[in-house]
Amino acid sequence: MMSQNAEILEKAIHSSLSIIEEDREREIITRRFGLSGRRETLEQIGETLSITRERVRQLEKAVLIHLQIVAEDGEIPELASAEKLLVRNLTETGRVSRLNDLADKVYGRTATPTERSGIYFIAHFSKNLTVVEENDNYHVAIGIAEYGDSSKIRERVDEIVTIIRRHRKPMTIDELDERLNYEHPDHIKAIASISKQLATLNEMWGLTKWPEVNPKNIRDKIYVILETKKQPMHFSEIAKEIKESNFRRKNVTVQAIHNELIKDPRFILIGRGIYALSTWGYKKGTISDIIRSNLEKAGKPLTREEIVKRVLRARKVKETTVLLNLQNKKLFKKVGKNSYELA
Repeated sequence: MMSQNAEILEKAIHSSLSIIEEDREREIITRRFGLSGRRETLEQIGETLSITRERVRQLEKAVLIHLQIVAEDGEIPELASAEKLLVRNLTETGRVSRLNDLADKVYGRTATPTERSGIYFIAHFSKNLTVVEENDNYHVAIGIAEYGDSSKIRERVDEIVTIIRRHRKPMTIDELDERLNYEHPDHIKAIASISKQLATLNEMWGLTKWPEVNPKNIRDKIYVILETKKQPMHFSEIAKEIKESNFRRKNVTVQAIHNELIKDPRFILIGRGIYALSTWGYKKGTISDIIRSNLEKAGKPLTREEIVKRVLRARKVKETTVLLNLQNKKLFKKVGKNSYELA
C-alpha cells in the first residue's frame, strides 16, 4: 500500500508532467530526470530522438521555465502539498539536505532511484525549493529557497571545509558551532554533509583524505580504533573493535590485523601482542634499547627501581624482564650497590 507521502509526491509529479503538451518534451523530461528509470544524458536522449545534444538541453530548459511559471500561477494545485511536505522535512533536518537523505526521510525507508528523481524533478521548478547540483565538490542537495540559493549554500559548505582544513584535525559539530553563527548545530551538520571534501566518523568531521574519519584500508581502521580508545591494545582486541565498528568494510581476521600492525611505523609493539601509537611518545626497540635510551637521556647513573619505572612507562612487560636485560654486561655497568650506567 502506498504511503501518504508517496501518494502526495506521485500526484504532484503526474500533474506536473501532464502540463507538458508535447510528447517529445515530456519524454525528454522523463528520461532526463529518470522519472521512469535511470537518468539519461543529453547525448543519450539526443541519439534516441535524432536531435542534437544542444537541442535537448534547450527543450529541457524551456520546459522547466514553463513549469516554473505555471507553478507560480497556481496551475499545479497538487504541487503545493508536495512542496509543503518537502519543506517540512527540510526544516527538521537543517533547512538543506542531500537528496538521498531527504528522500529516505520523506519515504520513511531507503528510497528508490526513481523516488529520489521525483523529488529532484519537483525541486527544479518549485519556487520554495532550491537545488545544489552535483559536481566534484558537492553532492546533489535540496534546500529551502528562503534559506538561500545554491550559490549561498555552496559558500556555507566551503566555509566549513576551510575551518576544518585550517584546524588540521577532525572537529565535532559543537566545535564548529563555536566558530560559526548558526541558529542550531543541526544546520551545520546539514551543510557539512553536502561536501564531497568532508567525511564523518564517530561524530567527528574531517577531510575525506584523513584516515581518522575516512579509513580506506585495514591500517587506517587500526589507527582510528587506537586513536579513539586512546590506550594500548592487544591485536585481538583491535580486531574485535573493528568488527563491532561503524566502518563500511569490517570483516577482518585477527591475523590480518597482526600483519598490518607489524608493517606500519605508526604502531609500536610495547608488550606481547600489545600495540600503541607512535604519536603517544612510544618508540620502536627492544627492552635493552629502552634502557639505553633512558640512561643516555638521564646523563647519569640510575637506580634499578628508577630504570624499571621508566621502562614500564614505555613497554607493557614484567619487571623481571627489565631486570634480566640489565644483566647484559656488554651494554650496562653496575655502579655501586643499586645503580647502573652505560657500559
